[in-house]
Amino acid sequence: MKKNIVLWIVVLLVIILGIFLLTKNKNNTPVAENSAGLFPGTIKAGHMVAIDMSPLFIAKEAGYFKDEGLDVETVFFSNPGDQNAALAGGSLQFATNPFTLAYLGQNSGVPMRILSNAGGNGVMQVVIQGKYKVSSMAELVAYVKAHPSEKLKVGTLRGDTLDMILYKAFKDNGLSYDNFDMVWFDDLLAMVQSFKTGDIAILSHIQPYTNDLQVNYGAKFLTDNAMIWGKGTPNVTTIALDNFAKQYPETVIRFLRAENRALELIKNNPEEAVKILSGKNYFKTSDEVLLSAFKTQKEATMYPNVEGMMTAINDMVAQNYIKKPTVNIVDTSYLDAALKK
Repeated sequence: MKKNIVLWIVVLLVIILGIFLLTKNKNNTPVAENSAGLFPGTIKAGHMVAIDMSPLFIAKEAGYFKDEGLDVETVFFSNPGDQNAALAGGSLQFATNPFTLAYLGQNSGVPMRILSNAGGNGVMQVVIQGKYKVSSMAELVAYVKAHPSEKLKVGTLRGDTLDMILYKAFKDNGLSYDNFDMVWFDDLLAMVQSFKTGDIAILSHIQPYTNDLQVNYGAKFLTDNAMIWGKGTPNVTTIALDNFAKQYPETVIRFLRAENRALELIKNNPEEAVKILSGKNYFKTSDEVLLSAFKTQKEATMYPNVEGMMTAINDMVAQNYIKKPTVNIVDTSYLDAALKK
């Protein structure tokens, strides 16, 4: 008799659990593996810290992912290569990383797909110490020619978009890395600190850090990625493995829709966007600097300028970082679906 009672209790608990899971699924929470195109459990999204990663941060903090029925955990990386390895190894579902890293992964045999821009325009900037009295690429060329024995120290990340923007900016103006003392970093924040202490003269970096350097440290703006590659050419993109996107298309669509909602907030109400991130541990800059950066993002888009990206990729081939790509790894079909709903 007792055994029968225990058995019925177990059966009843299983029924209750099943009803509970079905109820949660009706509320758009991805809890069951057989939910159409939904990833079961917590989604891990990697990132570094840049202004065009803000849609990820806002979608998390404002509850936009939850509104889409997604449980998203953000994971910080100080180095884009480490994030790329984590995505390739399966410990991340999404990476918010420079688009060049997706091509590096694909070149290594890992089928990575660029799903969208993370959300930004002209966010990569090249700045120079104010003491050189240089405020344009033309003036930099004149300075280099006037000081042939002086090689200014230039800080960037090798193989990164920050490397590629410098490479083309110099090439377009008749300069090359040979004209400078190149300092290759592996940590974005260390790069900023090195510029603040005067250890490097020129820095290729990202907003809002370059905004802070101009506002508070006397840096002068030289160029940005919108000027070098064209509007809509990204710094960082939302990247996933091809098999993940194909297995969980609804997750990808909802993820991108939440990020686009956050991007629209940045563009249309930057003050509210700053308020959402104020006091959070994302940016090591003041709210005022962050707001000034957000106000430059009126033309930010989720759709990547593929032509501009390929200019950078061809430069990577020229520098022997990768072989010439044989696969088009940009797939905006999920973004199309996200923005239609």
